[in-house]
Amino acid sequence: MLLLGVNIDHAATLREARYRGASGPGGIVEPDPVTVALLSEQAGADGITVHLREDRRHIQEHDVRRLREVIATRLNLEMACTPEMIAYALSLKPEAVCVVPENRTEITTEGGLNVVVHRERVKACVDAMNAAGIATSLFIDPDPAQVELAAELRAPVIELHTGAYANATGAARAAELARLVAAARLAAQSGLTVNAGHGINYVNISEVRTIPHLHELNIGHSIMSRALLTGIGEAVREMKARMNP
Repeated sequence: MLLLGVNIDHAATLREARYRGASGPGGIVEPDPVTVALLSEQAGADGITVHLREDRRHIQEHDVRRLREVIATRLNLEMACTPEMIAYALSLKPEAVCVVPENRTEITTEGGLNVVVHRERVKACVDAMNAAGIATSLFIDPDPAQVELAAELRAPVIELHTGAYANATGAARAAELARLVAAARLAAQSGLTVNAGHGINYVNISEVRTIPHLHELNIGHSIMSRALLTGIGEAVREMKARMNP
């Protein structure tokens, strides 16, 4: 059974569009992303994912603290590989962190973390999380060099970036799927747990779920978009059903 991590960032995006800087839940400040997380869990989500960005464009620190206190599954904190975020994660102690690249000018994460280029910074982060008992995932492109170095640095988990696949069509899409399949096989051979995320939706999930050795998918935008039409519970249930037909 593939596990589903629901990314609730865009519930906070909607809130921040009207109530930028609001200090907490209640009253007219809505939607509350923590409530969205709890309803996602009730519908079968296996974990909750949030990305606390440097510019705080959606999820805020008070959201993360509340999530840590109230959710019943697992909190997966997406974070940049910076000293500030490492210290924050160590103080928060989520069940898992996913180390991602971060660029203030991007709309959403545009590619995988370059572990080869940032080897020492990534190693320091992985070592700190391993010592604290926090499972570390590296969000990487399906490139053999990135996979091999992730294993060498003792990151227990990788999350394959599926964005290039999701954005491609025709032969290019087939080629990107083949890259993901090859990277997943290499990762499994290297002893890594394999997750995937970015751009996964209710249509391409039929192909994504065929990638071998997958453990968990982290999906946000598509589920939040569907929830506007069906409610978050039905959106989560439908995605889980398509993941595990």
